[in-house]
Amino acid sequence: MAAMTSISVAKADDEEVTIHIPNLVKVFKDGSIERLQSSPLVPPSTLGSVSSKDIVISSNPSISARLYLPTKLIHHHDAHKVPILVYFHGGAFFFESAFNERHHNYFNLFLSKAEADILVVSVDYRLAPEIPLPAAYHDCWQALKWVASTDSDPWILNHGDFQRVFLGGDSAGANLVHNVALRAGAEALPNGVKVLGAFLSQPYFLSTKPIGSEAVEGHEESPPYVVWGLVYPNAPGGLDNPLINPLAPEAPSLATLGCSKIIVCVAEKDSLRDRGVWYYQAVKNSGWHGHLELYEAEHEDHVFNIHTPESENALKLMKRLAHFILH
Repeated sequence: MAAMTSISVAKADDEEVTIHIPNLVKVFKDGSIERLQSSPLVPPSTLGSVSSKDIVISSNPSISARLYLPTKLIHHHDAHKVPILVYFHGGAFFFESAFNERHHNYFNLFLSKAEADILVVSVDYRLAPEIPLPAAYHDCWQALKWVASTDSDPWILNHGDFQRVFLGGDSAGANLVHNVALRAGAEALPNGVKVLGAFLSQPYFLSTKPIGSEAVEGHEESPPYVVWGLVYPNAPGGLDNPLINPLAPEAPSLATLGCSKIIVCVAEKDSLRDRGVWYYQAVKNSGWHGHLELYEAEHEDHVFNIHTPESENALKLMKRLAHFILH
C-alpha cells in the first residue's frame, strides 16, 4: 500500500464515484475503477549487468511473471547456481504490476547495486476488485509451485538453486509472502522443493483492534481498513480474517510457517510500522523454529524503497536483503 493519511467516501449527490481513497483509487457506480498510482508498463530489457524477460505461468487463471537474471549467467550452463527469489509486488492488492516501470527499475537496481547473483521471479497476480481476494493468494501459490516444477522456464532450470528458494514482497506483497509461507508449511511443493527463507518488507496486516500508534477513534474509516473492504468485500470475519490478521482466532499457528529464516523490515514513519513489529514479535513468541530478524529504516515512510530506490536508505535495505538471501 502507498503512504496514506486520509479517506473520503463520495457524497450522496455524487452519482458517479462510490468510493474515493485519495491518491489511490476511485471506484465508479458502473463498477469501473481508476487507479491513481500505477506507474507505466515497460518491456523487459537487458540493462548493463541485468537481463529480464516475461513468461506465462498459467493462462487460466491468468498468471505471469518477469524474470531477472545477471546477464553474465545467461550463456553459462555450468554448475554455478544462484538463489531463486519469488517476489510478490505491493499495491494494496488492486494496483501495480510486475511489469510496471517502478518495479522494473527496482530490480535492475537491486541486482546491480547490491551485486546480487540472484534469479528473481516477479509474479504478476490478478488484481482486485475485478478479481477479488482470495484469488491473489491462490495465484501466488500456483506461481511458487510452477517455479518448483520441471515445467518452469529454462532460466530457472539452468541457473536456479532449488535448495535456496526465497519468498519476498513489499506491503500487500509481504502479506502474500506470509500466507504463501504458511501454505508451504502445510502443503508439499513439487520435487521436494522447500522454501528456505522469506522477507516481509513493511507488511500490510490489520485487525479490528488497534495496536500501538493506530488511532482508536475512526479505526474502521482508516485507509487500510477501507482498502481491505474494497479488495475482499466478503471476507469471513472482516478485518479478523486470517489472511489480513495473522493472529486472528482461526488463523493457523505461526509456528507452522514453512521456511527456515525470516526478516521483517519496517520503516520508522510508516503508519503500518507497528504492525510489522507486532508480526515479528508474534512469530518470535509462536514457537516457530527458525532464524528471525527485524530491520528498521529510520526516517522513512511506507514502501520508500520502491518509490525512491536510489536513496541511501533504499540502497542499504537492498544490500541487507541481498545479504539475507546470499548468506
